[in-house]
Amino acid sequence: MARRSILGLFSDPDTTANAMDALRGAGYKDWELDILSGAPYPEGTFGEHMPSHHLFKFPLIGAACGLAVAILLTAGTQLAYPVVTGGKPILAIPAMAIICYEGTMLGAILFTVFGIIFESRLPRPRVGIYDKRITEGYIGIVVTSDETRVVQAEKTLKMAGAIEIKSGA
Repeated sequence: MARRSILGLFSDPDTTANAMDALRGAGYKDWELDILSGAPYPEGTFGEHMPSHHLFKFPLIGAACGLAVAILLTAGTQLAYPVVTGGKPILAIPAMAIICYEGTMLGAILFTVFGIIFESRLPRPRVGIYDKRITEGYIGIVVTSDETRVVQAEKTLKMAGAIEIKSGA
């Protein structure tokens, strides 16, 4: 079945929260509902689900990869081109420690930037439904569901006090 989106505009937070409750009562799941607001309301103000993120994993993986690459690079170079000077060991640990630290930091930073882009779902080729009045203080609820259920969502939003309802693809 084809999925369709509708946007219901509300003028105040209380009506929006009541509409979210009405939509949940009508059987809509959290992943089918989204809030659009130009004001910085705290997460969960309208009863929406708290999105989980895995951003903390990216720096850890990046640091491990950076450390592994740094160890392979320094140890590999010293073993491939052994220069014995004055009876010192071929693998110079103090010199390797600096490069390993820098490799670890570089890996963590690069993976963190990649993680932010990934968790933000960028680039986003298809923006979705929007109304410019959201930047003027209105609050929008986007319902994305099957075409058969969108009609029910539209009725629920009207009964909850939506000022206007827009349809999208």
